[in-house]
Amino acid sequence: MSALLVIIGCALLFAILWDAFESIVLPRRVTRRFRLTRGFYRTTWVPWRMLAQSIHSKKQHETVLSYFGPLSLIVLLCVWAFGLIVAYAMIQWALQSPVNAPEGVATFGTYLYMSGETFVTLGYGDVSPRESLGRFISVAEAATGLGFVAMIIGYLPILSQAFSRREVSISLLDARAGSPPSASELLRRHGEGNNLDELNSLLREWERWAAELMESHLSYPVLSYFRSQHDNQSWLAALTTVLDTCALVMTGVRGAPSRQARLTFAMARHAMVDLSQVFLTPPLAPEPDRLPHERFLQLRDALASAGVTLCNEPTAEARLAELRGMYEPYVNALAELLLFDLPAWIHVTEKTDNWQTSAWGRASANGHTVTALPLQAVEDDHF
Repeated sequence: MSALLVIIGCALLFAILWDAFESIVLPRRVTRRFRLTRGFYRTTWVPWRMLAQSIHSKKQHETVLSYFGPLSLIVLLCVWAFGLIVAYAMIQWALQSPVNAPEGVATFGTYLYMSGETFVTLGYGDVSPRESLGRFISVAEAATGLGFVAMIIGYLPILSQAFSRREVSISLLDARAGSPPSASELLRRHGEGNNLDELNSLLREWERWAAELMESHLSYPVLSYFRSQHDNQSWLAALTTVLDTCALVMTGVRGAPSRQARLTFAMARHAMVDLSQVFLTPPLAPEPDRLPHERFLQLRDALASAGVTLCNEPTAEARLAELRGMYEPYVNALAELLLFDLPAWIHVTEKTDNWQTSAWGRASANGHTVTALPLQAVEDDHF
């Protein structure tokens, strides 16, 4: 029985340390299906997701979801620490290491207390091992505790920096593609000012953004649960908007950078597919279709009114549908899992950008609330 407990304690110790190594230190995707961290997030996300779905207020719904990422990270670290404490206590108890105990008889609770104060290096000394083996195990546990704290200290700033880099580009997309963003709005705003040539540099920036997103979110999948500052923005909606825009340009938009669109499309789709594999979400086609034939015609007319000419060949819609089929099922699967809203191809009603609003109303000048102006009008009038 003692040997079995030692084996169980050592197995638990190794499993937690290896899981923490893969989650914090290892800078690459882990494809193994059975992991403590994956099980933890699958177990905790389901009830949290159900709780959020039961809330009808959109703002409160997003607020509840926004707490999950940071809170789950703290809970995961506590679970790891508690598991290590239990593992060391189990080993000491199984070996019946002689200890100086105030109550005289050492129970499992005594060993658990000694393990806890050793792990966090309290150093009270009221319960301590008396023989060499027990002392060696206590020293190993203290070293594990210090190393664990050091990993956390290095881990949290990395997550914070990756999140900040991700959100900066999402915020910059607000004035370029609307709130929430859409591909039609992105192309329309560039077409109105005859600035389609600026799409080349914009798409190049988003190619790099997609690469950074893939690198950071594959290494630290918990970042996928971190929500954006505004309820109508998300990393998934931003990436989908860029994919939609690239698909339109690749279908045929006069004056648009088709080569850079292909490069950005390839990188963005790569990131989307790899993230779907991390979360084990099989492709799921959107239902209903995000761009039916009637909406496609509406999209073409809206772009034409802004001076953006979309290819009108009979095969254009089929070509666009083929490109959409390469990424939409993966986008939709992640949106269903993480409870993100997918952006529309074209907004039926006019949307106000986040920069045009405040807690007291829409965009204001000289202290007076006014109707928000289009971006081009703001530029022309030096608003």
